[in-house]
Amino acid sequence: MGGALQGIEAVYLAQKAGYETFVLDRREDAPARSISDSSATIDVVAEPEKAMKLLSDCDAVIPALENLDALQKLDSMKSGFGGPFLFDLNAYDISCSKERSNQIMADLGVPLPRPYPECGFPIIVKPSGQSGSVGVSEVNNEEEMEMALQKVKDLNDTPVIQEFVHGKSLSIETIGNGKTAQAYITTEVVLDENYDCKQVLCQPGILSDEEDTRFGMCIKQVAEAIHLNGLMDMEAIGDKNGFRVLEIDARIPSQTPACILAGTSINLLDELYRAASGQESSAKNTRRWSSYEHFHINGPVMKSCGEKVFSHVDHPRILRGMFGADEMITDYEPGKNEWYVTMINSGKDKEELFWKRKDAINEIIRDCEIEDFIDSTPKVV
Repeated sequence: MGGALQGIEAVYLAQKAGYETFVLDRREDAPARSISDSSATIDVVAEPEKAMKLLSDCDAVIPALENLDALQKLDSMKSGFGGPFLFDLNAYDISCSKERSNQIMADLGVPLPRPYPECGFPIIVKPSGQSGSVGVSEVNNEEEMEMALQKVKDLNDTPVIQEFVHGKSLSIETIGNGKTAQAYITTEVVLDENYDCKQVLCQPGILSDEEDTRFGMCIKQVAEAIHLNGLMDMEAIGDKNGFRVLEIDARIPSQTPACILAGTSINLLDELYRAASGQESSAKNTRRWSSYEHFHINGPVMKSCGEKVFSHVDHPRILRGMFGADEMITDYEPGKNEWYVTMINSGKDKEELFWKRKDAINEIIRDCEIEDFIDSTPKVV
């Protein structure tokens, strides 16, 4: 259910696991529809009976969206589905409130950024009920604080104010069955100039073995404390002193699962289905290095971009071997002036991945007559 970026992720993973995919979305131009095996235009809130006729024949249903009305409607319909509903609405409600989830994590001893005013500037002001970078501001003084608080107020939300933590952006996923949970793979999230994810890296040594184990224990503890019956990710910032957790999100993420699959052969969607069906995990880590990244090509300019920019992709396809990359999710056509691409590569080590990625970018630059390559980064990292 849902054909935006999370839908692309779900379709990609399901097809890799050998499942037939069917996308339902109220938008006819939802990008995941062009890569799925079949699709239909349905608004589940307005047309629940029509949706149920299709969902009752499915072996599993996973919502790849964050519309609360749609999620609540699907949750109320799940007893009529043909297979398990791969989503935990209660855990999602908890993760949607940064105030509530931060309190749970603090009670469990999970390391968090210091709250303001215990810390000085710079700080981060973010809305409690939004996901990603929506409404988030970096604040360096009282004047900027006032503007940041107004931004949160305009969203009809309450502010969460914490120290600005410098370091690597980290992510880890867990899958729970309502009682126990299993932590999976730590990835590094690389940000663009707007603090949006432009690249995910899956590779050994992102954290020390000790800190990686601790990170996995943190998400496992939180998942078991809230009785997670589904998939959840945890985001953190890591530096030489360890890591501090920023937030949790109990829904299928975009980007990180595909990168994990390329780097480890672990398919988190297949793992989720197995857990919901009472089957044993099939995860076996092949421990390769992998990269998943977005680019926007517009005339003679090629620029790395976050997922918000990539979301403008139009009727994408999955192409293997194009421009020398392992895989691309793209709306590229020969001679097209503006297009978007997600490039997925892996290698047996850092050097092989580096050259495969570099050669693919250079081939795009050469074949598409790119004059300017821009790798956007935040002003402060």
